[in-house]
Amino acid sequence: MENILQEIGIDNYIYLATLLFCIGIFGVLYRRNAIVMFMSIEIMLNAVNLLLVAFSTYHQDAAGQVFVFFSMAVAAAEVAVGLAILVAVFRNHNGIDIDNLKNLKG
Repeated sequence: MENILQEIGIDNYIYLATLLFCIGIFGVLYRRNAIVMFMSIEIMLNAVNLLLVAFSTYHQDAAGQVFVFFSMAVAAAEVAVGLAILVAVFRNHNGIDIDNLKNLKG
């Protein structure tokens, strides 16, 4: 079987990653719910990871795929810490609306 990247083409991966990244930017900029913002950031990270894997396969170098592995590990840790902060904020303020968190200046 031929390389799947040669059949589909790298430009389609670039278009898909661009679309995913734009959806993530839209979610971060226009939504006020913190959980939706976290999901949008994850979509942006997945778009970057998709490009890293596509270019790694295109250049036949495994360094991009290794970098994706570490990027996913860091993203999982980021989500765990972020959700823990959101739970703490929810317990104290009975909501996780970003506009209400502006009053938390120390």
